[in-house]
Amino acid sequence: MRVTRLLFWLAFGALLLPALPLTLNRLIDSSAGPAVRIQSFTPLAVPLYAVALLMLVVALILGHAGPRRTVAGVLVALLVPLGAHLWWLAPAFVGDNPRPAAGSTPLVVLNANLYAGAADADQLVEVIETDDVQVAVFEEITFGALRALEAAGIDDLLPFRVGEPNGAVDGTMVFARDPLTGATRLPTNFQSWQVEVSDPDGGDDPLTLIAAHPTAPVAMAASTWQSEHRILRAAAESAGADLVLGDLNASSDHAEMRAWYDAGWADSLERVNAGWSPTWPSNGITPFPGVSPPALFQLDHVLVGPRLSVTDSRTIVIAGSDHRAVIATVARR
Repeated sequence: MRVTRLLFWLAFGALLLPALPLTLNRLIDSSAGPAVRIQSFTPLAVPLYAVALLMLVVALILGHAGPRRTVAGVLVALLVPLGAHLWWLAPAFVGDNPRPAAGSTPLVVLNANLYAGAADADQLVEVIETDDVQVAVFEEITFGALRALEAAGIDDLLPFRVGEPNGAVDGTMVFARDPLTGATRLPTNFQSWQVEVSDPDGGDDPLTLIAAHPTAPVAMAASTWQSEHRILRAAAESAGADLVLGDLNASSDHAEMRAWYDAGWADSLERVNAGWSPTWPSNGITPFPGVSPPALFQLDHVLVGPRLSVTDSRTIVIAGSDHRAVIATVARR
């Protein structure tokens, strides 16, 4: 009996060992680089707490883990962090989505990080054609990737463009079916752009789009990541941006991402209650050949402003890229 009890509590502790730090880190909201990166793992505490809770329920029934009053007390205490994580995760499943205005014309937008140009250009163009994409934003677009997209026929589908390719990860470009105007480069290390998208309803009221790619919070770059998010939000607020598309290098658990929501933008996947929708790493980046871990974090986003509703949104695995693309259909409210 003592051995069984010991093994039970060791297994229980093994579950809480990673779960509790994830909870505390989310509550503290530290701006230190390692803490910011760990915060991406916040949703993974939910299954850890759930299994631990199930263990306690079984132990309470069988009575092999010690006095039932003690086990019950631990069970009740465990409901607090589990409830917090479910609360933080809930918007992905129960988001509010205002209806589009009657007669408003839908606009299909796509965001994809091309992984330093390694993404499959033929597949991207096929997605654009099949899903009737009218605006596409690509981060990490290289000179080679642009040539591949052109060879695949992107100019026939989206002939208007803003932005520039680059030799590595800096390039960001916007492609559109209709003319793009008022292009302004925003002061982030990787290219970010503000541009006006032609009115999908055919009038003279264009939509303001920001193609965003802030620096990732790696090494000593966490402060740069924060400042670039502030730069992008300030530009979005000043312009009243309707759409913010990009690899934002942030999940909904990050303070910088929550600041976007507080400022009035909503994630397209949350608007359609898509649930937990991780986008990175999607190509199984690992030092062990043949080992392919699942995507764990949603770093890629289509954010909509208060003038837009979302009628559909999902992620798409793009061959060759370490990011899943995000596609959304939006319309005026």
